[in-house]
Amino acid sequence: MRKSIFIAAGLFLSISTQAQLLDILKSTVKDKTGIDLNNPQATKGSTAATTNTTTTTTTPTSNSTKTSPLNVGNLTSTQISSGLKEALSVGVTDGVKKLALTDGFLKNEAVKILMPEKLRKVDMTLRSVGLGSLADEGVKLLNRAAEDAVTEAAPIFTNAITSMTITDAKNILLGSNNAATSYLQSKTQSQLFTAFQPKVKASLGKVGADAVWKNLISKYNTFTGQSVTTDLNEYVTTETINGVFKMVADKESGIRNTPAMRTTSILQKVFGAQDANR
Repeated sequence: MRKSIFIAAGLFLSISTQAQLLDILKSTVKDKTGIDLNNPQATKGSTAATTNTTTTTTTPTSNSTKTSPLNVGNLTSTQISSGLKEALSVGVTDGVKKLALTDGFLKNEAVKILMPEKLRKVDMTLRSVGLGSLADEGVKLLNRAAEDAVTEAAPIFTNAITSMTITDAKNILLGSNNAATSYLQSKTQSQLFTAFQPKVKASLGKVGADAVWKNLISKYNTFTGQSVTTDLNEYVTTETINGVFKMVADKESGIRNTPAMRTTSILQKVFGAQDANR
C-alpha cells in the first residue's frame, strides 16, 4: 500500500513538472515570436489586423499624391510658361494703352490721382474761398502728367515677363487671382520708379502742372499764413505705378475667372487647366 502511494506521488510530481516545463516553453515562444500557443486563432487575427492597419495607412498617401495641387493635366512646362507670359503681356499692353489715353487716369475712378493727402486741406480751403476751379485744374494736370509718363512702363514690363522661369509660371498659375501681377510688381517696382520719376517730372512741366501747383500752394499759404510744400514728382510717380498695377490686376482676374476673356488657344488651354484645379 505504501509503495503504491509513493508511485502515485512520483507520477503526480512528474506530470506537474512537465506542465511547468510546458508553460515555460509556451511563455518563451510568446515572448520571442508573439505567438500564443494557448490561443493560436487570436494570434492570427491580431496579425491580420496588423496587416490591414498597415494597408489602410498607406492608402491616403497614394490619394494625396493624385490630388496634388501641382496637377495641371497634360500641360507641358513650356505651355504653362507661354500661357502666363501671354496673359501678363495682354494685361500690360491693354492696361498701359488705356491709361496713356487722354483721361486714361482722370476719368477712371479706380486709378484717378487725387489731391495728395497732406494737401486735402488745401483743396477744402481753396474751394471755401471760391477757388475750386484752381483746385480742379491742379488735380487734372496731375493726371495728365501720369497719362504722359505711363508709356515708360512697357519695356520694363516686357523684360520682366521675358525673364519669368518655369517655376515662377507654375506657382503663378495655381496662385491667387493677382499672383501674376504680384510677381510682376516684385520684379519691376524699383525699376519703374527709377524710370518714371524723370519722365513724370518732365511731364509735370510739359502739361503745366508744376506752375499751376506753385500758384495753388502759394494762394493757400497766403490765405492761411502757413507754409505747405509737397514733392509732386514722387507722389505722381508712385500713383502712376499703382494705377498701372491696378489695371494689370483687373485684366489678370478677368482672364482667370472669365473664359470669354481668354482670347487665344494657349490662354484657353492653360487657364482651363487652372479651372480644373480649383
